[in-house]
Formats: sequence, structure tokens, C-alpha cells
Amino acid sequence: MFDRNDAAEKHVHAQDQSLGTATANVTTRPEGEPTIKGMFQKFAQKTSAAVGTPWSFLLAVAVIIAWAVTGPLFHYSDTWQLVINTGTTIVTFLMVFLIQNTQNRDARVMHLKLDELIRATHTARNRLVDMEAMSDEELAALQKEFKELHRRAGEALEERRQHDRRLTPPASSLGSV
Repeated sequence: MFDRNDAAEKHVHAQDQSLGTATANVTTRPEGEPTIKGMFQKFAQKTSAAVGTPWSFLLAVAVIIAWAVTGPLFHYSDTWQLVINTGTTIVTFLMVFLIQNTQNRDARVMHLKLDELIRATHTARNRLVDMEAMSDEELAALQKEFKELHRRAGEALEERRQHDRRLTPPASSLGSV
């Protein structure tokens, strides 16, 4: 059962790749059965949304305060310290994967949106659509090119401002007719 479904997912992924589209969001098998990747993605998004709230921060502060208050009760023992160290280590370890998953997804979405804008703009260079595949040297050359374009645009803007200043009479001479 799983082999056929996994093959179907790979087939859909291969079809979409041949069309030049991303397929990381295939989240169900043909029978509607959710995949592990789809379930993890949904869990990661909901967890990231929940953990990013002020209430989650306040809950974390409350846990630390409760732990600190219980220090005298447990005579600041090694076990008391081990509880907070173990808890925070486990939470941190798991959150790294959740955060990385949501960041990867957000970056993928942003790239797809930018790719669509580049494709939709006739004057844009389509070779920029696949910049992620460029080498560091190619990216550095492109960055240098954009810095030069920015410098030239700044110069052109300054020239335009100077031209406008020459054509526009000072405000004081307008009122003395």
C-alpha cells in the first residue's frame, strides 16, 4: 500500500518538476490519506503560530518563575537544576526543527512569488528566476551590477533635481510681482 502511494507522490512530483513548478506541498496520497510530511508541515505551522504569541512567552516566563520558586523546596538540588536544563534542552532541540521547517517553507513561498513577478514583468531578466542555483561568484557579480545600477539611478535622480531647481523660480520671487 505505501509503495504504490509513495510512487504516486513521486510521479506527481516528477510531473510538476517537468512543468517547472514546485511540488513540496503534496500533502495527501491519492486515497486522501495524509502523508507524514503533510502532517509534520501542518503541525509545524500551527506550533510556530502558537509559540510566536505573547501568551506563549508569558507561559515560558511562568514556568521559569515556578521553577525558581521551588528551588528552596528542593534545596537547590542537582535534580532541581536537571529538570530545567533537560526541559529547556528538549524544547530547544525540537523547536529548531519546527522553526527550520517554517522558514524553509516561507523562503520557498517568497521565491515562488518573486519568480512569478519576474515572469510577469516583460522587462525583467528571466535568468534571475533561478538565482538560487547560481554560484557565489555569479551572485557577487550580479550584486556588483545592481550596485552600479543603483549608483547610476542615484546620479540620474540628482541630475533631475538640479534641472528642476534651475527651472523653478525661488518661492520668494513668486510673491513680488
